[in-house]
Amino acid sequence: MTKLPILKGEEIVKLLQRLGFEIIRQKGSHIFLRHSDGRKTVVPVHKGQDIDRGLLRKIIRDVELSYQEFSELVQRQNRKR
Repeated sequence: MTKLPILKGEEIVKLLQRLGFEIIRQKGSHIFLRHSDGRKTVVPVHKGQDIDRGLLRKIIRDVELSYQEFSELVQRQNRKR
């Protein structure tokens, strides 16, 4: 299995927005995102803190991507920087 990258909540939100997810609301530090096809997830955004790999796996499952697809998306994003 591909080793998941360490990401911050803000980075995950930006990646999901590139996939077509929209921020529908925010409650405290938790951002709720939804795609037009019905997929949805919640991403906690705490300044200066990384998202744990277990939570990242949950978010990836929520948005119905494979770990490989997600890793490729992150790599493409990092190349553009």
